[in-house]
Amino acid sequence: MTSRRHTSAVDRAEAMFKKVTAKPAPEAPEVKRNVIPVGKESVTIRIDNDVLAHFQDDGPGWQDRINAALRTAAGLD
Repeated sequence: MTSRRHTSAVDRAEAMFKKVTAKPAPEAPEVKRNVIPVGKESVTIRIDNDVLAHFQDDGPGWQDRINAALRTAAGLD
């Protein structure tokens, strides 16, 4: 009686080769979400022209400087 299993050296080698070279199952793609930065909110505020000019005179970063001044005035620093 012959075995139904393939036990020849060639069959075993092919089975081992398939295990090593088989591609893993693709993972589910990561869902990218638009994240709003925590702690900052876009607002519209009316500021006197000379106050705005004062903060803009030092160049880029004037919004951060206004924020820092407001934090200090509010006693949050």
